[in-house]
Amino acid sequence: MPLSSVKILLIEDNLAEARLLQEVLKGATLKQFSLLHVKRLREALDQLNQDEFDIILLDLSLPDSQGLSSLTPLINRAPSIPIVVLTNTNDDELAIEAVRQGAQDYLVKRQLNREVLIRSVSYAIERKQALEELREVNETLEIQVQEQTAELMKAKKLNQLKSEFVSMLSHDFRNPLNTILLSTGLLQENTYKLTKEKKLTHFQLIRSAINNMTQLLDEVLLIGKADSGSLKFQPTPLALESFCHQLVEELQLTASKKHQLVFTSFGELDEALWDEGLLRHIFGNLLDNAIKYSPEGGIVRFQLIVQEKTVSFRIQDQGIGIPPEYQKQIFDPFTRASNVNTITGTGLGLAMVNRCVELHGGQISVESEVGVGTTFIVTLPLCKP
Repeated sequence: MPLSSVKILLIEDNLAEARLLQEVLKGATLKQFSLLHVKRLREALDQLNQDEFDIILLDLSLPDSQGLSSLTPLINRAPSIPIVVLTNTNDDELAIEAVRQGAQDYLVKRQLNREVLIRSVSYAIERKQALEELREVNETLEIQVQEQTAELMKAKKLNQLKSEFVSMLSHDFRNPLNTILLSTGLLQENTYKLTKEKKLTHFQLIRSAINNMTQLLDEVLLIGKADSGSLKFQPTPLALESFCHQLVEELQLTASKKHQLVFTSFGELDEALWDEGLLRHIFGNLLDNAIKYSPEGGIVRFQLIVQEKTVSFRIQDQGIGIPPEYQKQIFDPFTRASNVNTITGTGLGLAMVNRCVELHGGQISVESEVGVGTTFIVTLPLCKP
């Protein structure tokens, strides 16, 4: 055994037998043994909290514990320390049960001598070390199995997402392409028959279809960059309040007259660093959704709330709302609530928003009630220059 000195915790209420064991161990020549003697199980548990031992010698007849019931608290307190049971009876069934419950060996006191005791202590320590090493190997293998299982599940989910992605692309590209083909065909074949207003309508339909396809491609590319790790957080000085005002003005130009965008800010904002590109993706998408899913119009509120170490943004609409069963998965790719009806969308926008918020070191949450409206809350940490 590689140990040159073995530290033993002896749990024995009989002083005479404890002294005998000490004398037996003093005569050892190949190894040094230091023995700490306690009379009760409670004292032993206290010592295990305070000190480290290489092995425990346990008498099965203690004032505060009898028989094998002493094993469980000791093993729970110090699972890596081997235990050798000491008893006055030569009981094979008790010996087998002691080993089954976690003891490394079983010794009858009247049969003890120096050679038997030292050999039992040495073998118990070696066996326990081997068991601990085997346990660590098993735990490592179990972790590896869990990791590989998770990878397989991830790959399965990825394949499913790819299949859904292809299906979504074929569907969402077909509609604008059909619009473009139909409008261009009518313009080509009936160019002399169509009025100026009709031609303008078809050109607007073509432009809208192209914009939809471009937006879809942008979302797909951004998700791809985030997944590959090429989308980075690149903070620069930015007047945040002015940025929010400008974003609202841009969206108000494209929103219908039924919608009103209102921006308000609370708190003093010192100079800080922000990634303007990520912010534009986050709030451009959330505000666009607030408009799109409020078909009856109403007010869309955009609030900036400055706190000590963070900045919170609230985007609140008076739209159709999100059913409760969809709120936990609304940030997953290709997820769209059941009540969107004919409102167009790819199911990628909020997934893209979530990735951008994570890159900015922030968090996003949603509060919604069907038929009442939805509020998205984005909290981002202040990044000082």
